[in-house]
Amino acid sequence: MTTTTHTRTTARTTVQKASLAVGAVFLLVGILGFVPGITTNYESLQFAGHHSEAMLLGLFQVSVLHNVVHLLFGAAGLLLARTATGARAFLLYGGVIYLVLFVYGLVVPEGSAGDFVPLNSLDNILHLVLGAGMIALAVILTKGRAKARA
Repeated sequence: MTTTTHTRTTARTTVQKASLAVGAVFLLVGILGFVPGITTNYESLQFAGHHSEAMLLGLFQVSVLHNVVHLLFGAAGLLLARTATGARAFLLYGGVIYLVLFVYGLVVPEGSAGDFVPLNSLDNILHLVLGAGMIALAVILTKGRAKARA
């Protein structure tokens, strides 16, 4: 007796692919933040706070907490990419969070008690670009879907 198994394959939407890509980059950045050599001044890596002098790629100030946040964002991007709705939410709300981090980096003085996430000016610029880019991906890549549902 022969049985036929039906395999259902669903092609990923572009927003799901974008979520996977952004999530993978966040995971990579989170991992690299713990690699001596790629992260300079690794010996000064602190759990949190402005005292961490560790610099990812010699440019971006990081801490253990900062790296863990990148890992969590990466995992969220990969998990939420399972559906188009989840992928859009990850990109949209993740982008909003990164814009809030950008504003945080502008208003909280470096070295103050409120500076619990070590950020330098390059981190701030990156957070602005990430936030705007993630939101743009969410909106642009799902633009036609909203019209199709209406």
